[in-house]
Amino acid sequence: MRLYNSLTRRVEEIQPVDGALVKMYSCGPTVYRYAHIGNMRSFMLGDLIRRVLRFEGTEVKWVMNITDVGHMTDDASMDKMDLASADEGLSPQEIAEKYTQAFLEDSDAVGIQRADSYPKATDHIQEMIRLTERLIERGHAYEVEGSVYYDVHTFPEYGKLSGNTLDKLRAGSRQDLEVDPNKRHPEDFALWKRAEPNRLMKWDSPWGQGFPGWHIECSAMSMKYLGERFDLHTGGQDLKFPHHEDEIAQSDGATGHQAISAWAHGGFLQLSGQKMAKSTGNIARVTELVEQGYDPLAFRLLCFGTRYRSEMDFSDEALAGANRTLTRIRQRMADWKAASGNGLSPEAKDLDQRFRDRVGDDLDMPGALVVVNETVSAEIPDADKYALLSSWDAVLGLDLERLAREGFEIPPDVQALVDERDEARAAKDFARSDEIRDRLTEMGWEVMDTDAGTRVRPLAGR
Repeated sequence: MRLYNSLTRRVEEIQPVDGALVKMYSCGPTVYRYAHIGNMRSFMLGDLIRRVLRFEGTEVKWVMNITDVGHMTDDASMDKMDLASADEGLSPQEIAEKYTQAFLEDSDAVGIQRADSYPKATDHIQEMIRLTERLIERGHAYEVEGSVYYDVHTFPEYGKLSGNTLDKLRAGSRQDLEVDPNKRHPEDFALWKRAEPNRLMKWDSPWGQGFPGWHIECSAMSMKYLGERFDLHTGGQDLKFPHHEDEIAQSDGATGHQAISAWAHGGFLQLSGQKMAKSTGNIARVTELVEQGYDPLAFRLLCFGTRYRSEMDFSDEALAGANRTLTRIRQRMADWKAASGNGLSPEAKDLDQRFRDRVGDDLDMPGALVVVNETVSAEIPDADKYALLSSWDAVLGLDLERLAREGFEIPPDVQALVDERDEARAAKDFARSDEIRDRLTEMGWEVMDTDAGTRVRPLAGR
C-alpha cells in the first residue's frame, strides 16, 4: 500500500519497521461533547488504512487515544472536561464515560471497526510524567513554578511537518500562542501545568499538583503501546500544527531518533462551504442522519467520493443520492446471491486487480467506486459480481450483503397486485399492467419484468 506521507510530502510505500506488523496510532476524540460527522470522516482514515493493509495481507496494530484531560480552551484558562462537567452537573469521569460510549456507537454505525485499544489519558498520567522527566534530562524542557515547558529552540527540526518553523513563528504574530510570562519563548508549549486550587482534575507530580498538557498524552501513549519506533500516525488536517508538530518534538526529543515513520492527514468536511466544527455550530451527528431516515453507511459511501486528503462538501442531497446507491447495490447483491459459478472469469479478475490497484494507491476511493459501479453493470456472470463485491466489502465496509443475508418479505397486498399484473400481461392488457406498475411504485416497490414473470423489491432509499 502506498500512502501520502505528510512528513516527506511524497506518496510512499508503507514499510513496517519490524518487517511484518504495521503499527499505527490515531488521534481520537476529546470526550467532552458528541463527535460530529466531520470528526467521523477523520477517524475513518485509520479504519480504511487498516482495512486495505489487511486486504493486502498485512496485519496491523491500531491504537486510538481517548482525550479525557488536558485539552484546554482557546484562552488556556480551563480544561474542556471541567467546563463540560460544570455545564451538565456530572463529574469529569461521568462526562468522559458518556461521550466515549457515544463516540464508539457512532463509529460502529459508520463502519469504523474497533481499534485494538483505546487508551485514556487519565489512565496514563505516570507515563506522561516520566516522559516529561526524560525531556528535562535531555535538555529539551524546563520547570518554572510547578509548570514544565518544552523549549522548542532545543529541537532544530521543529516545523518540519507543518512548515511552521521557528523563523516563521517569530516573523508572524500567532494569536494562538499561550500568553505565559513563565515561558522562555512564546513558541514553547506546556508539558505539565500547575493546577489552580479549584481545578477538578489534578495529580501529584515531582513539580507539585498539576495536570498534563494536551500534546504529551499522545507521545506517551503511542510509544507505550507501539514502541519508540512505529510506522504511521493519522489525524485530521487541523491537528498537523501545533499538536502533531509538538508530538514530533516530544517523541524524537526524548528518544534521540525519528519515532514515527509516516504521517497521514485527512481533509475537512464542509457544510455550506464552511468547515464543520463545534465552534461554528454547523455540526451534525450520526444519530441525526438516522433520524432523517438515512443509513449511516450511506455517509461512509458518500465520503468515498472525495479523496481523503481533500476537503469534502456535505449536503442532504448528496447523502440522499448515496443512500439510494447503497440500497440499489444491496438489492442487486440479493439478486445475485443464488447464482453459481466456477471461479472468476478473466474479465472479473481484471476488475479485481483494478480495485486493488486503486485502494492501494493512496486510498483512491473515488477510483475504487468507479470500478464498483462498472462491476455492477458489467457483462460478467452474476456469481462473479457477487464474489467481487463481497470480497471488496472488506475494504468498503458498506455491509453490501445485508439484503442477501436478511432478504425481505413481500406483503400479501403487494403479492396480489403482482399476480394481477402477470394475469394482465398474459391477456395482453398492457394498460392495466402499466397501471399496476405505477401503483406498486407508489407503494415503494421496484417492478422488474423477467422471464419468470413480475418481480418486485423495495425501492432504493425506501
